Amino acid sequence: MEALEAIRTRRSIRSFNEKPVSRETIEQIMDGARLAPSANNIQPWEFVVVTDQTARERIANATDYGKFIADAPVCIAVFCKDTKYYLEDGCAATENILVGACALGLASCWVAGDKKAYGREISRILEVPDSYKLVSLLALGYSNIKTSGKGKRELDKVIHWEKFYTR
Repeated sequence: MEALEAIRTRRSIRSFNEKPVSRETIEQIMDGARLAPSANNIQPWEFVVVTDQTARERIANATDYGKFIADAPVCIAVFCKDTKYYLEDGCAATENILVGACALGLASCWVAGDKKAYGREISRILEVPDSYKLVSLLALGYSNIKTSGKGKRELDKVIHWEKFYTR
């Protein structure tokens, strides 16, 4: 799938079937994640791919709005070293994962990590050093549902040329 088509069609999906995702597919997605832009090319990210059911259940139970992670065949935890722009860098990598997953026919959903009370618990579950911050959790798998998703605001409602103006 072309990149712009993946961006246009990607939706947050919280219902997955049991079909496993191949290691090759996961590695393709993660290869795209590592190529995300980062401030001064620091590349502060580390990615923990979780396919073990028990671990996914523990992660899901630790979150407030990510219970569906237990039902997804893959959870990817994005961690970053605590650098000045860790959040921006980690979010760029996260978006690459979402778009890459869509391009390869997978559904996904982003679950917040940064500033969430459960961040340290996720780090403990995944044995991540304290010097890293949880940026995001991503549920990946094959969708259980057909969806067109909620409509997005039209371009002419969000774009401003030369200066911001209210409508």
